[in-house]
Amino acid sequence: MTYCYHVCICLFLIIVQTTVMPYIPLFQGFYDLLTPFVIYLCIFRPLRESIPVILFFGFVMEAISGGTFGLYLTTYLWLFIGVRWVITFLHVGNNPLLLFIVVAGVLMENFIFVGSSVIFEPGLRFTSEMSITIGVQVFWAIFTGPMFLMFFNYSFGKWDKRVKKTADAEWYKQRVIRAMFCVGVAFFILLVRLFYLQVIQGEELRRLSENNCIRLQSTDPSRGMIFDRTGTLLVDNRPSFDVSIILKDAKPVKGTIEKLSKYINVPASELMSKIENNKTGSHYKPIPLKKDIGRDALAAVEVHKFDLPGVVIDVKSRRHYIERQRAAHLIGYLSEINSQELESGKYPGCKGGEFIGKFGVEKIFESFLHGERGGRQVEVNVMGQVVRILKTVDAQPGHNIYLTIDNTLQKTAEMLLEDKAGAIAAMDPNTGHILALASAPSFDQNIFVDGMSHKQWETLVSNPLRPLENKAIQGAYPPASTFKIVTAMAGLEEGVIDEKTTFYCPGHYRYGNRVYRCWKRGGHGNVNVVKALAESCDVFFYQVGQKLGIDRLAMYAKACGLGSLTGIDLDHEVAGLFPTTAWKKRRTGIAWQGGETLSVAIGQSYNLATPIQMLVLTSAVANGGALYTPLVLKSVNTADGAVVVQSKRRLAGRLPAGKQTFRIIKKGLREVVNSPKGTGRIAHIGGLSVSGKTGTAQVVGRSKDPNWSDKNLPDHLKAHAWFVAYAPSENPQIAVTVVVEHGEHGSSAAAPIAREIIRTYLKKDELQP
Repeated sequence: MTYCYHVCICLFLIIVQTTVMPYIPLFQGFYDLLTPFVIYLCIFRPLRESIPVILFFGFVMEAISGGTFGLYLTTYLWLFIGVRWVITFLHVGNNPLLLFIVVAGVLMENFIFVGSSVIFEPGLRFTSEMSITIGVQVFWAIFTGPMFLMFFNYSFGKWDKRVKKTADAEWYKQRVIRAMFCVGVAFFILLVRLFYLQVIQGEELRRLSENNCIRLQSTDPSRGMIFDRTGTLLVDNRPSFDVSIILKDAKPVKGTIEKLSKYINVPASELMSKIENNKTGSHYKPIPLKKDIGRDALAAVEVHKFDLPGVVIDVKSRRHYIERQRAAHLIGYLSEINSQELESGKYPGCKGGEFIGKFGVEKIFESFLHGERGGRQVEVNVMGQVVRILKTVDAQPGHNIYLTIDNTLQKTAEMLLEDKAGAIAAMDPNTGHILALASAPSFDQNIFVDGMSHKQWETLVSNPLRPLENKAIQGAYPPASTFKIVTAMAGLEEGVIDEKTTFYCPGHYRYGNRVYRCWKRGGHGNVNVVKALAESCDVFFYQVGQKLGIDRLAMYAKACGLGSLTGIDLDHEVAGLFPTTAWKKRRTGIAWQGGETLSVAIGQSYNLATPIQMLVLTSAVANGGALYTPLVLKSVNTADGAVVVQSKRRLAGRLPAGKQTFRIIKKGLREVVNSPKGTGRIAHIGGLSVSGKTGTAQVVGRSKDPNWSDKNLPDHLKAHAWFVAYAPSENPQIAVTVVVEHGEHGSSAAAPIAREIIRTYLKKDELQP
């Protein structure tokens, strides 16, 4: 009977302690009713009654509280033994020393519990919270422990006496034994289940439990910045506030989304659609809802974050192109990684939703710029909000890129191409470093990062001027008269002509039954190679080309780098085209015609070249024959400034010409700008010797009508304007190529642009054209 009574009291105290006392302000922190009850059993009950109840006491606590198996059992058992030993040793009865024993017993229970925790939970460390708890229990022991002990003694003692005087005590005793047997069987089953869960399955359940409150959050690295050759910052990063939701924590999801939509000004249906599209993933994985919400929306979400369970704000680094459209085709842009790129294995460490380089320098040097991801281990509450950070592994920022371009020169080039379509490329002829690379029209790289509308994308891709094309390396145009440099080189080297060879130019040249006109209707009279270059006489080069033949001409063109990639460290470069007899036969099935050689010799017909190819050729002529691979990378530096990669000039080959040939060609190119009849005299800069070559590339064939003029053509069929140049002529420091689409004449449309580029780079502002 007494067993049943004590067990019932035990269960009642556990229920009160775990359900009622924590919520009564007066007893918060002082609600341990069990310890005084254990001390009461130690003092007033015999061993056969108290020990089973105490063990039952500990077992129920473990089953209800989810504590480690054996922790409460051991704690209460050692407390019983300790208090019992003190009472026996001191011969304590009903005297004031009992109050002291109660206080000491409560303190003993705390120390035993902490010690048992270390044994049963390896790795547990004594914390400040534990010391506070023990301190609170000291006050509990002093002020309330003795009162509860006297209450237990008074109440239970009276009940025991009443039971002993009851006539039916034996009858009650028999039935209590049977009831206790049933209770014992039930608790034995629970004990086996508890042992299975905490001992056999303990490790796995602990892992699952920790995953509910401890999570790993990845930290995106800061992308490396991009500078020009002088250290001027071109591209950096800015903070972006991105909203995501963790479905496991966001309950109810629909209600949370409806509230969130008001704060970030996005329709709830759109947010729910994003959730539906990403539901296949883990419920613990954040689902991106809106990126870069802005500071006003951020403030609204933060103020109401307790009404938005599962909503997470991530502060991420977002690419920022400081001057919109500046060097857009060279620097490139970022865009979100797609599934094919993720599966390709080319982007290790990347995950869905990240931005990677998709074009230009951003793409080519992605491995340097990207950096290494970091992470942190955080503890979250039931709403998924971070309570504290447990461990952090810092992300490693990407390396900084220093380009070879000069920002001032790049700005000048883009300004000169404003309202035009075309390209400008400038290079140091002694190193191959690209000093400027402009393509027009341009585009704003920031819209690829910030997000563009469908209308913006359609505007870009449908623009007939092709703003997304890097015309400096992708635009293939007939090189026109700039190709006469190659024709002259081949003629001189093959002995077809020499410096004294002259041809008469009446303004036309008859070949077979066809008449090929010179650009100057009245003709140039007797011309040698120098005059032919200076005045761009077509008739002279018709005859040189005829004597060479297409295949010999093609051999020199190929040796000069035409018809093949330059190797510039940018993607999507176009190789251009230089025809041969075999090529035409293979392509059209028709044999090569002799008249076609005449057109190719002056840079027309099938002949196609890119501005970067003509720049490399011009630079090679300027430096005496060295073909350098064009470079846009100067160096790669760490965030601390340490040099990781230093660019070195790369020799790709040499022009197939000797010193005498270079002397003659350079003389002719100098005369183009500096002689009174030179076609590029508009590029003249007083006090500075500039060498160059003009070109006018036909888009459609010339009419046979002698009175016909190019001005009769619509704008989109007018000729492209070329000009290639280098300066100073004696000691070249810069080479320039300019192409203006449908600019008609290189002398009027392209040469003035090249002049300003040279003047800007060589700082000849005080000189007049």
